[in-house]
Amino acid sequence: MYFRILHGEDGGELTYLLADLQAREAVLIDPRGSDLTVLNAMLSERELSLRWVFRTHHHDHLNVYEAAQLARLGVPLVQGSAAEKVHLARDGEIFDFGGELMHVLATPGHTAGCLSFAWQDRIFCGGLLAVDACLYQPTPALPELLWDSVRQRLFTQPDETLLFGSSDQRAWGVSTVLEQRRWHPFFAGLSRDEYLARVATLPAQVVST
Repeated sequence: MYFRILHGEDGGELTYLLADLQAREAVLIDPRGSDLTVLNAMLSERELSLRWVFRTHHHDHLNVYEAAQLARLGVPLVQGSAAEKVHLARDGEIFDFGGELMHVLATPGHTAGCLSFAWQDRIFCGGLLAVDACLYQPTPALPELLWDSVRQRLFTQPDETLLFGSSDQRAWGVSTVLEQRRWHPFFAGLSRDEYLARVATLPAQVVST
């Protein structure tokens, strides 16, 4: 297997490239439209054929540009909200690339259509744990559903499961279920009501670009 991380220096966004080198098939998770040149170079470097583009989430005020840019990759965009030329993924759906399998987890909350993608011992969970640290959305769209997604879908996974976010805001890029279950400032040691009360105090300003 081949695994690469592309880090956006400007906003800290993280894109993941996974590939089966024997089959020469690859997938991208949360790519940015502005990185197409670099992404295509990464694929060409290993002579990889792109199979799927997985999007854990998107922000409506940025999506028209991003979707148009990502469509240039020439493969289906897999996401949790319906749009033209998009594969609307279902909870439990499985996607193959080479000899590898990617499993879909429906994890709404950060945005309404958030998905997480599970591969081997890793879950790519986008902005799910970035409750107040998302550059483009400082408060969850659906706080109640976010609590359920984190506590029932992520925190029930084995302790050693690796969690990969979609940005490194506040120094968090990858961690484990055990770490987040014990020390996350919004989900560890709080009741649901305490969590909702804390979220209610967050500013609602959205950053546009």
